[in-house]
Amino acid sequence: MDAKDEKEKGKDRECLAALTFVPEIGPLTIKKLLSFFGSARAVFEAPKERLEASGIGERKIEGILRFAGWKDVRRMLERARESGMKVLTSESGEFPEQLKNISDCPPLLYVNGDILEEDKYALGIVGTRTPTHYGKVHAENIAAGLAKKGFTIVSGLARGIDSAAHKGALRAGGRSIGVMGSGLDVPYPPENYVLMQKLASSGAVVSEFTPGTGPNKENFPRRNRIISGLSLGVLVVEAGKNSGSLITANYALDQGKEVFAIPGNISSAVSSGTNELIKSGAKVVTGIDDIIEELAPVLKGFLSREAISNASGQEPARQAELKAALAPGERQVVEALGPEPVHIDEIARQLGMGASQIMGILLQLELKGIVKQVAGKKFFIC
Repeated sequence: MDAKDEKEKGKDRECLAALTFVPEIGPLTIKKLLSFFGSARAVFEAPKERLEASGIGERKIEGILRFAGWKDVRRMLERARESGMKVLTSESGEFPEQLKNISDCPPLLYVNGDILEEDKYALGIVGTRTPTHYGKVHAENIAAGLAKKGFTIVSGLARGIDSAAHKGALRAGGRSIGVMGSGLDVPYPPENYVLMQKLASSGAVVSEFTPGTGPNKENFPRRNRIISGLSLGVLVVEAGKNSGSLITANYALDQGKEVFAIPGNISSAVSSGTNELIKSGAKVVTGIDDIIEELAPVLKGFLSREAISNASGQEPARQAELKAALAPGERQVVEALGPEPVHIDEIARQLGMGASQIMGILLQLELKGIVKQVAGKKFFIC
């Protein structure tokens, strides 16, 4: 691409970003405008009569005609560039193809890391932020099993089931994509900052929200459509009746995707939503084969028998190798742990380290498959 083409591409990106700054204009309106005018640049160059012909409301038209926030847009894009983010437009070749197909496709996607062609074979795994030990173990193990067979695991980087799913994929040496409900430079929850970095180096962290956007409550239901949009299907592990994970499942249904659920204890509040999903027709999952069997028609030979065979039986040797290569801080933490769960504060007191430092080391050990976490920030040796 020559300098002129690059400049034109930059201008189109700037105009598309500007549309996201106009009050009351969201993804559906932007999609309608792009379909009518052909480009975001043409939207801002259009006279009022042409904007009226596009069928959008008067307040939106006035917002476009009076838009004066170009400096803010340029400052935001510069901030993204300086932070190493990629800014993908829905018109670019790098934009995930499967996401382009949803009705309310985000016009811009901010990305840390890389989205690859192989990521179209993805499964979303979501669930409660306050899971039981049962839920966390199965979320992590299913994510790890699918990652070993080449699936990309997509989730929302939230506490609980989301984090367990991401960690399972990374522990298995697979790819995972985290979808944030804030700007990429506003880590949320803060304790997942190290996990975000791991995802960016072994997959991607993405957001439709501009840099600097905080974790506003209304952002999270909206980001759920991207989790399902990037995936062939969505697995709900544990979710209460009013859980945001059920919003993700509904988006998946609206997008024509498969919905899976792990059955839970009938007396457990965090399984009431998943059990209702099953009663409504969601595919029951007791292992990864249930997911693969249901998705087989769209996998088109993706799963290689040879790859599956090679992936099996290697975990013990891998763990032994990892344990032999522990860093000094990791070794201290491992020596402080045993088969019974210990609270992070107790580990910190025992070793004389700060809780945040201990948390970073424990995350590294979790990703290596050496320790596991249970409810209440307690950890034990696998």
